[in-house]
Amino acid sequence: MAKSYSEINDKIKSGKAVVLTAEEVSELARSLSPKEIAQKVDVVTTGTFGAMCSSGAFVNFGHASPPIRMEKIELNGVRVSGGLAAVDTYIGATDCNPERPAYGGAHLIEDLVNGKKITLEAWGKGTDCYPRKHIRTTVGLDSINEAILYNPRNAYQNYNVATNSTDQIKHTYMGTLLPRFRNAAYSTAGELSPLINDPECRTIGLGTRIFLCGTEGYVTWNGTQFHSTKEVNEFGIPTSNARTIAVIGDLKKMSPDFLRAAYYEKYGISLFVGIGIPIPILDEEMARRVSIRNEQIETTIIDYGAGNRVLGKTNYAALRSGEIVLNGQKIRTAPVASLAKAREIANILKEWIARNQFLLSEPVRLMPSGTSLQSLKEEQTPENGQHS
Repeated sequence: MAKSYSEINDKIKSGKAVVLTAEEVSELARSLSPKEIAQKVDVVTTGTFGAMCSSGAFVNFGHASPPIRMEKIELNGVRVSGGLAAVDTYIGATDCNPERPAYGGAHLIEDLVNGKKITLEAWGKGTDCYPRKHIRTTVGLDSINEAILYNPRNAYQNYNVATNSTDQIKHTYMGTLLPRFRNAAYSTAGELSPLINDPECRTIGLGTRIFLCGTEGYVTWNGTQFHSTKEVNEFGIPTSNARTIAVIGDLKKMSPDFLRAAYYEKYGISLFVGIGIPIPILDEEMARRVSIRNEQIETTIIDYGAGNRVLGKTNYAALRSGEIVLNGQKIRTAPVASLAKAREIANILKEWIARNQFLLSEPVRLMPSGTSLQSLKEEQTPENGQHS
């Protein structure tokens, strides 16, 4: 029997909704069928906490007297966007000062959330309506008008396993990869991962209310590099990078427990973002989807040392065991995302729903289907030895 969003929300309001985390429902599925789970469970909560480079925050500083049209902006010496309105900026997570590469946009965002003051310095050419040409001051979350976390690409549906066949160490966004397959790194939270529990995004779309860095957030669009891959396993789960989401939330309400800056040696800066999405169990098919277990979720092993060569496949049960076997060789594995934080997020979201502090929102627009990725092609010019 199918359930509607309004029926599930009514049960949440009355305190009668049955809410489980994705790990709990996966364990329950060992003894109950999807039909029985659909009858018993109303909501399944998910969670992930990992590095999401395509993140950042819109900030409005407020006007000075006399006012300035900020065309060049630095925060704690980090250059940020001056391409918006007079006193608006976008702090990209990977923004940095090349002379100080280990501190950048992600650290600025974390500093703001931690209540720290940061130095703002800005320059403009001066106009009749914005005569000031320079300002230097300090700002914090308590003194600026708006601070809006807006992340164009978060919560990858699945992600590759990274390893390295060469004789040299490789420094990557998946961490340090040791030579000759001495380690492998993975990032997704497996059976807890939000978009793995709803692989076709039946319940995740524009307007979906989510847990975002300790507060309420929303899905605003399909994320950049979103694509509905045809590479799925027998359980309908993509076996490589696929769908993503764009998300938004109030930075002033966020917690540093679920938003952390990171620096990867010889690669650069990223921002760890905590996301949890509630999956309504609308019918038996949704119950089947959320019952997925780590051993049923496959992903692709990629050689980051040799041009992203595909080496094979593995599953998250093997990855979490601490080692995988590739062509007879045992490779030590380690996550670059936090499973403990993912579990914490799923449990906090479960508690919010159980206490009627968080209702589900039905998407006003579903995610696209039949999409594919475009690749950047080098322009053929005489300068690079090619001809158009």
